[in-house]
Amino acid sequence: MAKASPVARWSFANGAWAFGVAGPREFLRKALDYNLRDGVAEKIRCPLWWATPKATLFFKGQADELFNHLTCNKTLLRFTEAEGAGAHCQMGAGRLAFARMFDWLDETLAPS
Repeated sequence: MAKASPVARWSFANGAWAFGVAGPREFLRKALDYNLRDGVAEKIRCPLWWATPKATLFFKGQADELFNHLTCNKTLLRFTEAEGAGAHCQMGAGRLAFARMFDWLDETLAPS
């Protein structure tokens, strides 16, 4: 798969690097440990701001799945192509993403 797709090649290499493992096979094995079983998301108590592009290339559907499991004060913000923020991690629209993140922090953490 990695030979045919530069996206897959990068994903496996980056995943192995992020997990601190030797290669794609070990990365995929370790990634299975990350799941929503046993109510792990429901244990999160701090306010959570979650951002995702509407047309994400990676982890499609996972933002919604996690968000639906959260029971804490939560915000899911979707960025769009029209905003220039439709890429993974809102690449190309850092100023917009950070502005929205800091606005959320001000609103959520400001003393009452």
